[in-house]
Amino acid sequence: MRTEIRDLQDTLTDLPQLERVMHAAAEKTDAALDNLSVVLVDDARMAELNEQLLGRSGPTDVIAFEAEEDEEGRSGEIIISVETAVRQAEEYGHSLTQELCLLVVHGLLHVLGYEDEPETKRAEMERVQQELVSEIGAL
Repeated sequence: MRTEIRDLQDTLTDLPQLERVMHAAAEKTDAALDNLSVVLVDDARMAELNEQLLGRSGPTDVIAFEAEEDEEGRSGEIIISVETAVRQAEEYGHSLTQELCLLVVHGLLHVLGYEDEPETKRAEMERVQQELVSEIGAL
């Protein structure tokens, strides 16, 4: 699987750790992906994307869609707002790197077809997410 991280924002992040988590989580889930990219953005850009892609106002922490087949194989993309991740890390009492790793795992699950709506699907996604995070030591 080819991976790429595009950092389009200004906050210092541990890109090598995010890359390790991308690979470890994909391996643990047996993700049948040829390409996976993570794009790190600020809240302003995330708010634009959230409106354009989902019709929702304001920034969100992560946007990802189920993988699709393209000319390069089966590909997925995860978009993360680092500014939102900073706030969530403070709220949950862990580091920014830990929060970003959690969001990478969460986004990967979306790429693999997991959903967090309705509540019944959210519970299953959260269970799988916690197992993955524990197994790969992301938190």
